[in-house]
Amino acid sequence: MTKVIGVRFRNAGKIYYFDPINMPISAGDHVIVETARGIEYGFVVLGSREVDDSKVVSPLKPVIRMATPEDEAIEANNKKKEKDAFKICQEKIAKHGLQMKLIDAEYTFDNNKVLFYFTADGRVDFRELVKDLASVFKTRIELRQVGVRDETKIMGGIGICGRALCCHSYLSEFAPVSIKMAKEQNLSLNPSKISGVCGRLMCCLKNEEETYEYLNSKMPGTGDYVTTSDGLKGEVHSVNVLRQLVKVVVTVNRDEKEIREYPVDQLKFKPKRKKEKVKVSDKELKELEALDKKEGKSKLS
Repeated sequence: MTKVIGVRFRNAGKIYYFDPINMPISAGDHVIVETARGIEYGFVVLGSREVDDSKVVSPLKPVIRMATPEDEAIEANNKKKEKDAFKICQEKIAKHGLQMKLIDAEYTFDNNKVLFYFTADGRVDFRELVKDLASVFKTRIELRQVGVRDETKIMGGIGICGRALCCHSYLSEFAPVSIKMAKEQNLSLNPSKISGVCGRLMCCLKNEEETYEYLNSKMPGTGDYVTTSDGLKGEVHSVNVLRQLVKVVVTVNRDEKEIREYPVDQLKFKPKRKKEKVKVSDKELKELEALDKKEGKSKLS
């Protein structure tokens, strides 16, 4: 076991482990640490704790010091400088006529490097732009191309649920999402309803996937034939997965048919659930295929 603290450098960013070297560090503190990019100012989200050695990337770098009021002033000044750097970079992009969209500018704490994040449809030759920016800022320049998901994570926004985007508010990393998850949750397969602000499948489809898989495994499928607790046989009309209720078309009084609702534990049916055939129009199918291709590309990037 190794004693560590968890530090973030961006809002909802990835959590990195550092060695607290016996400092009394707790969640909410600010620290100065050394990273691959240089000296950075970080926010502690996980206080001192012990984790398995397999979860730690060796060698574990130590915390340099607790952040001082002077460090906080430097960080605040860097945030102001980032706004100016963003405007200057936009002007330079327009000057060089490059087909790229600038997303964010970021200074390292020690001002040793300025990073610019951008999106573009393809590869961009920005060598002249880097030289131009280096002559203005007199420091190392790094331009980093990101995908549309990362763009949305950085920019933030409001989802169709009316809440702040998951990726911007708390998701540290993107989880793989597929059309199968939407089918499992009986959601509309209209791409406009299951796509997020970024144009990719919504991350929240993953949130309840395991629960729906478990609940669906206990339910019959629509069209299946079941036997009810009162001895009637019938065809499943519809199911309420969350309430575990099933509506069954049963035959009573010889030819008279009636829809009755039963708890799933009062029905007898084959435990192996049939996969339902989902009817999708040709137009929706093409859009779904395009979404799946985008998802595959985003996993590689």
